[in-house]
This record gives sequence, structure tokens and C-alpha cells, in this order.
Amino acid sequence: MNTEELKGLIVTNVYHISADKKVALHKHTGKDEVCYCMGGTGYGVLESSEQPLSVGKTSVVKAGTTHALRTDSDLYVASFFPPTLE
Repeated sequence: MNTEELKGLIVTNVYHISADKKVALHKHTGKDEVCYCMGGTGYGVLESSEQPLSVGKTSVVKAGTTHALRTDSDLYVASFFPPTLE
């Protein structure tokens, strides 16, 4: 597979999460998710822990792991679902 085909398989989302917005715990089967903090601060919430997020930090969520995002202010996150080459 060439790199252009791989680029087309990457799912990308951008989220703005404010203090009053609640992201429900959820999971994705079959794909890992990488959340990159673009602005603000918050937490990547995993099944049994929380990972602090600030600008430039990432939270990696393995497929099938229950997770969410939360903040006490504003959080801007880019979310990527990279394909695997298996």
C-alpha cells in the first residue's frame, strides 16, 4: 500500500470541549485512537485512570477501552484513528 492510500484511511476529528459539555464514556472496537491536545487543559479519562492533557500532550486509547475526555475550562483536541497494516 502506498502512502497516499494510507493517508486516505486515517480518520481525523477536531473537538472543542467546554466545562459544561460532558463526553460520555464510550469505546471503539477495532481501532486505536490518539487524542492530541491543541489548546487548553483537561484529561483523557480511561477505564481506571486519567491522563492529564495540555498543549502538545497526547492520550492513546487502545481499541475496546472505555474512555472519555473532560475539562474544567476549555479543551481543544484533534482525534486520529490511524489504520493498522495487518
